Amino acid sequence: MVNAPDKTLSGKAVFVGGASRNLGGLISTTLGAEGAKVAVHYNSDSSRAKAEGVVAQINAGPGEAFAVQADLTKPTEVQRVLDEVVDRFGKLDCSINTAGVVLKKPLTEITEDEYDRMFAVNCKAAFFVMREAARRIEDGGKIITIVTSLLAAYTGLYSCYAGSKAPVEHFTRALSKELFGRNISVNNIAPGPMDTSFFYPAEDDDSIAYHKSSAMNGDLTKIDDIVPWVCHLLTDGWWANGQTLFINGGYTTR
Repeated sequence: MVNAPDKTLSGKAVFVGGASRNLGGLISTTLGAEGAKVAVHYNSDSSRAKAEGVVAQINAGPGEAFAVQADLTKPTEVQRVLDEVVDRFGKLDCSINTAGVVLKKPLTEITEDEYDRMFAVNCKAAFFVMREAARRIEDGGKIITIVTSLLAAYTGLYSCYAGSKAPVEHFTRALSKELFGRNISVNNIAPGPMDTSFFYPAEDDDSIAYHKSSAMNGDLTKIDDIVPWVCHLLTDGWWANGQTLFINGGYTTR
C-alpha cells in the first residue's frame, strides 16, 4: 500500500498551463512563495514578457521557476514541455491547467472554425495535458484542470464554451480511476465568472450585472478566491479525487 502523500509544497515540481497572467499567474506565484518549483507556461510571443515577470517574482523568493512556451493544442508540444519540466526539475509532482478560451454566441451562429478552436483549447489540450502529466507524474501527485461553473447552468449562448469543457469531467473521472494505487488525485475546479481580462470581452454591462447578481455577495469570483482551493487540493485536500469543485459563491450548484 502506498503511503499518504507529502502534504507540503516546498520542493514540489509543478507545471502550470496558461500561467502568464490572471489565475494561472497567481497560482504560480503563490506556489513559488511556498518553495515550489514552477514551470510557467505561456502560449504566444505576446505573453512572453508577462510569463517572464511571473518567473522573476518566483525566483526572487524561495521558489524556482522557468518560462516555457508551447501550443497545448498540439500533443507533441505538450510532450515537449512536460519533458522539459522533468529535465529541469528532475520530476513532475503536480500539473495545473488553467488554459482556456471563451465564446458567447447563439449556437445557430457558431462557425466551424469557432467550434474547432473552442474544442482544441478547452477539450483537446486539456486531454493531452492530462495524458502526458499522468505518464510522468510521481506517486502522490496531483492533476488539476480549471473548467467552468457553467457546466451546472441552464443557459443559452455558451453552448460551445461549456460544451467544450464538459468532456473534461469525463476525462477526470476516468483518469482518476485508472491511477488508483498510487495516491494520485485528479480533479477539476469550476470557478464562477471571474473578474479578469478573460471574462469581460464576451460580456456587456447588462450581462455583467446579471452574472454579479447570481453570486451570494453580488460580485464576480476573484482569482484570490480560487487559489486557496488549488493549494488545498495540492496539500491537505489530497483525498478528493475524480471531482469537480464548484467554487463560485453559489452562482451555480449541482
